[in-house]
Amino acid sequence: MSFDQNALDSLRIERSPEPPRNSSQGGLYKWFIATVLILAVVAAAYAVFRDNSIEVEMVTAVASSSGGGGGGAVLNASGYVVARRQATVSAKVTGKVEEVLIEEGMEVKEGQLLARLDDTTTRPQLELAERQLEAAVKNLQEVEVRLAEAERNLKRNQQLRAEKLVSEQALDASQAEVGALRARLEALKSEVKVAQSNVRVRVQDLDDLLVRAPFDGVVVSKDAQPGEMVSPISAGGGFTRTGIATVVDMDSREIEVDVNEAFINRVKAGQKAEAVLDAYPDWTIPCHVINIVPTADRQKATVRVRIGFDELDPRILPDMGVKVSFLDDRPEQPETAAARPAVRVPSTAIMKDGDTTFVWRVRDDSVERVAVRTGGVRNGQTEVLSGIASGDVLVAKPVEGLAEGAPVKKKGE
Repeated sequence: MSFDQNALDSLRIERSPEPPRNSSQGGLYKWFIATVLILAVVAAAYAVFRDNSIEVEMVTAVASSSGGGGGGAVLNASGYVVARRQATVSAKVTGKVEEVLIEEGMEVKEGQLLARLDDTTTRPQLELAERQLEAAVKNLQEVEVRLAEAERNLKRNQQLRAEKLVSEQALDASQAEVGALRARLEALKSEVKVAQSNVRVRVQDLDDLLVRAPFDGVVVSKDAQPGEMVSPISAGGGFTRTGIATVVDMDSREIEVDVNEAFINRVKAGQKAEAVLDAYPDWTIPCHVINIVPTADRQKATVRVRIGFDELDPRILPDMGVKVSFLDDRPEQPETAAARPAVRVPSTAIMKDGDTTFVWRVRDDSVERVAVRTGGVRNGQTEVLSGIASGDVLVAKPVEGLAEGAPVKKKGE
């Protein structure tokens, strides 16, 4: 069978030639692929190497010091710093303040002038009393001169009477004049004393207008200003002050705490104690018990205890809050101390899980849960008897997410 060659050629499909590729479009395509690959590599590296550590505060366990033979705390209480000697200074009389010479924080000495009241009324009264005294003294001097003259006349008349040169009547008159002048002299002496007393009273009235410090101390409150009225008693409603300033003897600072009467048997006079001010929680202040106030508060069922500082410090201010730990004065036995190598850690690092007490210990940038046995608590520090050793790094304040083996890092790094 023969085929028509022309028919076959008519059935052939003619393909158009491929257009030449643009070299610039190929380059952009390669850069796009490379960028995608780089971003994928970076994302994978971030997922692998990113820091999943939990930020925590860390603390190092330190060895528990024996404190020179004293035991641990037998009782904790809270109270306030007080000044046993303080006074709200006022004037002795009612008057208007003319001048105030002190400011808060100023140290004053006993007898130092603090303020002065208006003396426009009292000073003229003093001047009047002085003039009256001066007049009484002059009258006394006049009578003394007249008496001396009368005594000379009496002596002369006595001699003349002895010679019968004067009458008896003249002699009697001279004697009467001397007696009268002597009586007048005694009366004037009494008047002079009265005038002197009146002057002293007016001087005291003037001195009462001066407000002075009753003892050495520090001014903690300035309560009046020039122009205000002050009075030693409450008078005039809210427009009259009853005090000029409050002075505190800083050498009389001590601590007062209320101890539950159920535990007062743990406290005795002279017992050692440690105090921590709320303002300085890391500062332990050695103290001692002064005495136990011999009465109880029926409403609160507490007994007040006075505690003295072993050494005063300017940072200790009246009315500051303070926590006190009463220490066991019984000396610790050497064998007991050797068998109990305890350490102290912040109480915030101690955790509870049912009956189990534990801490989070940091090792190789991860945490592990360690069961511990604790002892006494003093000044925010807990004594750990077993489980950890001195120098171990612990999580000071556990946070959410902590688990066995969890990676951690120090807060702020």
